[in-house]
Amino acid sequence: MEKEQLSSQSRPASKLRALAEVLGVSTRLGLTSFGGPTAHLGYFFEEYVRRRKWLDERSYADLVALCQFLPGPASSQVGIGIGVIRAGLLGGLVAWAGFTLPSVIALICFAFFLQDMDVAGAGWVHGLKIVAVAIVAQAILGMGKTLTPDRKRLAIALVAATFTLLWQSAISQIVIVLLAGAAGMILYRRESIPEAPNLSVPVGRGVAIGAFGLFVALLIALPLLREMTAVAWIPLIDSLYRAGSLVFGGGHVLLPMLEREVVPLGWISREDFLAGYGAAQAVPGPLFTFTAYLGAMSGGIAGGVIATVAIFLPAFLLIIGALPFWNQLRRNKFIQGALMGINAAVVGILLAAWYNPLWTTAILSPGDFALAAILVSMLVFWKLPPWVVVIAGALGGSVLNFVS
Repeated sequence: MEKEQLSSQSRPASKLRALAEVLGVSTRLGLTSFGGPTAHLGYFFEEYVRRRKWLDERSYADLVALCQFLPGPASSQVGIGIGVIRAGLLGGLVAWAGFTLPSVIALICFAFFLQDMDVAGAGWVHGLKIVAVAIVAQAILGMGKTLTPDRKRLAIALVAATFTLLWQSAISQIVIVLLAGAAGMILYRRESIPEAPNLSVPVGRGVAIGAFGLFVALLIALPLLREMTAVAWIPLIDSLYRAGSLVFGGGHVLLPMLEREVVPLGWISREDFLAGYGAAQAVPGPLFTFTAYLGAMSGGIAGGVIATVAIFLPAFLLIIGALPFWNQLRRNKFIQGALMGINAAVVGILLAAWYNPLWTTAILSPGDFALAAILVSMLVFWKLPPWVVVIAGALGGSVLNFVS
């Protein structure tokens, strides 16, 4: 009764008004949501659940659980899911656009600013590399506490880290994630499954199956098109779509996957790559919008737009494809076990990425180590926002470059 009353009180008078509400609220969140995916989920909870009461706490937790299970940007998928629940499929698209476009525009502008500069030896760019070391270290500490709380999951994480470091290929991360999911199924097959609430979704199963089918079709077809055609944009679209389809753990895990895709092919230098990653930490919104910067560096505004669509399209298709079936799937003990194993492997993959390429390319002197320690302390102990740490890192890098 309480849930029905809540739903009726918050139901919009018309579809158009619902879309306008979703666009307005998501755009404001896109302009103000600093701090990464965990902080984004907190902002969403305050705005959508507590303030606007568009869905209840249990339904929100259910949606977050689904998005943590799927590959891709969890906070963006939660926003898309809320938009779908509020105003249908178009509502999901509007919610994504409002939350994503502010940081996309900012990072495309930064790309144009950087193209006219020689950043290879700039001290502030080296400082941004050290910022990346600090921010990923914070992510490892936070995710490790939540996702590897027992010995079995810690073992999965360590094995995943070891294999990621020793076996660096295009398919290694995919294989590691799949094996971790299988290990989780076996190790946690006898775990009790908590009672899960139903999540009401205005999407039919036919639409969901179609979305998932398109997701799989593109995942198979794009690499084939890359080999069969000479269209300039296909390699970029393929690399980013595949990254968005297979990355678990959010933007920090995306960094090494993208670095291996775009830097060796000469689309962007390592210095420009890490400079853009630092800039992505300083703007609000999802970290996946870093790809807008990559696309703009190689192809201008059109490249930025194409890269953004390519990286986020899998997230949209997966959340649409999974929402109508999640009530049944999340009660399955094997699915729960696979989720535990995959999440533990994400911590290991992130730990490996923290060492290579981040640590090996950024920490080159005692001064670099000291700056990294200061930046980690600013994030972990003083709880300063990432944009402050980005500025401090750029200034610290410039000072180190001047005194060395």
